[in-house]
Amino acid sequence: MAEVQTTTSLGEVHSSVSIPQHKSTWKRFLAFVGPAYMVSVGYMDPGNWATDIAGGSKFGYHLIWVLLMSNLMALLLQSLSARLGIVRGLDLAQASRKTYPKFINISLYFLAEIAIAACDLAEVIGMAIGLKLLFGLPLIWGVSITVFDTLIILFLMNKGIRTMEVFIVSMVSIIGLSFLVDVFIAQPDFGEVAKGFKPSILGGDALYIAIGIIGATVMPHNLYLHSSLVQTRKIGGERKSLREALKFNFFDTTIALNLAFFVNASILILAAAAFHNNGYYDVADIEDAHELLTSIFGSLAPALFAIALIASGQSSTITGTLAGQIVMEGYLNLRIRPWLRRLLTRLIAIVPAFVTIIWLGEEKLGELLVLSQVVLSLQLGFAIIPLIHFCSDRMQMNGFAIKLWVKILAWICATLIISLNVKLVIEEITSWIKTAGKDVIYIYIFVIPIAILCGCLLIYVIFSPFVRRKSPKDDFLPHGEALDLESPEIIFYKNIAVTVDFSEMDKHSIRNALVQGGKDASYTLIHIVETAGAQYLGQNINDFETRSDIRNLEKYVAEIEGMGYDVSYQIGYGNPAKSISEIVNSNPIDLLVMGAHGHKALKDVIFGATVDTVRHKVKVPVLIIKPQ
Repeated sequence: MAEVQTTTSLGEVHSSVSIPQHKSTWKRFLAFVGPAYMVSVGYMDPGNWATDIAGGSKFGYHLIWVLLMSNLMALLLQSLSARLGIVRGLDLAQASRKTYPKFINISLYFLAEIAIAACDLAEVIGMAIGLKLLFGLPLIWGVSITVFDTLIILFLMNKGIRTMEVFIVSMVSIIGLSFLVDVFIAQPDFGEVAKGFKPSILGGDALYIAIGIIGATVMPHNLYLHSSLVQTRKIGGERKSLREALKFNFFDTTIALNLAFFVNASILILAAAAFHNNGYYDVADIEDAHELLTSIFGSLAPALFAIALIASGQSSTITGTLAGQIVMEGYLNLRIRPWLRRLLTRLIAIVPAFVTIIWLGEEKLGELLVLSQVVLSLQLGFAIIPLIHFCSDRMQMNGFAIKLWVKILAWICATLIISLNVKLVIEEITSWIKTAGKDVIYIYIFVIPIAILCGCLLIYVIFSPFVRRKSPKDDFLPHGEALDLESPEIIFYKNIAVTVDFSEMDKHSIRNALVQGGKDASYTLIHIVETAGAQYLGQNINDFETRSDIRNLEKYVAEIEGMGYDVSYQIGYGNPAKSISEIVNSNPIDLLVMGAHGHKALKDVIFGATVDTVRHKVKVPVLIIKPQ
């Protein structure tokens, strides 16, 4: 599998947007506009819809203050995320990998993947519901269609990050305009809406939905995403450029997240005006909401509702998939082909959606959307705490650490979120114990130990930076510090193997092999017969192709011996990668020389696997020769 030779976050688009120099402030600001809008779609995804609809229908306008508080918390935390990416050039996952021990990072990675899976579950299901509402498409087919998001992301990424940002902004515009019209149709009482901004004490269902709203608004995957996306700008390393980037990104974040608040508030207000005020108090299902809108307001409002839902799901799945890529690369340093990375992260979301629909049925989707947002909220502490620590570190932030009052606000947010989560977890587990009956043993065996382990991990993440800090040098160097080099000893290769296939490439491979070992080395030409007969009969095959290949090998041997070199040949059968590896590993070979055919795109997937597989299977150095 080919590796991408970069360790930068989102390497394909890293530093791809130039910042115009010697231009007006306005033009330079426009160059920074974009990352926050891609982040903002996560704040208006279908998961938000479910929690906002549930909150509006059950409690009217009373939870608007929770939305506002969540939005202010999101603004603070997203600005910290952007600061981390701009100043240190690391995304949140990369910074964690360079700070915490491996076993802690593995745990944080799995929790981050759970958060992204919960987020994507909501987005995939939301988009599928939108397709069903607008086109009558079955949910299972709608979920399947979301696989093709991978192709959309590949297309947009190939066109550049700016194209992707334009696409996302267009989706956000569709969502905003749709809800603007819907709220106008619903005609809410704005006096009552204003009272909803007054905070109140929460408990029971209100607390459950409030945590869901917080989880839907302040999303852990967005913290990873923002710290990476800001690095798509080509920001200079000098203090003036960093200061300007921080300022413009803060403006970008403020505008984008306030637009997201407008959309979220519109959904909650619509639910309150349309459902709560008409006696429908338990509408948590998006499909039920759509149906009620039809019965109350006619066809226009539900049609806009469905269009906005599709736009929301489509845009959110793209950013969710990008976040999955960032988390995988950042925590695991796992660098694989971009299309495969995105397909994997997409499947992580789709498989749970399939299981949900098949096992639990479509009627439970609304409740699961709310539950997914609660799961997101439970993961928040594991992303927020490291983020605050990283941005507070004066040495690593090199003069751009957050001020004391910002740090206090950030810790207040973290304390509030963690306290609400702990309260929720205790309430939920207590409730399960009371209702589990004879199955209560499983709660004691599985649920409570996992909750305790998560609690211990959270305590470690909170307090470890105060008692243990990794070498600061590692945080500034993406690959660590350069090693001390010693004067090298000359390596003499005595037995060199060369793979041949009688193509033009053989000239380059054999010439390079002879140059490596000279006339003091022995050479072994390796050729593999790949016919169907060779696959079945192995060395017992005696077909025309095998006889022809042997004659060709004997011709090569004669010509090379004529030049004064010691050479022989070996022939293998069947799978080329397996046969080449077996020959090399069973003989005293020092060096293997292989020709690469320079395939690209799909051909590389089909034909390029031999070299990649062989170099993983053999135990000697491999010299890969490209066509000249």
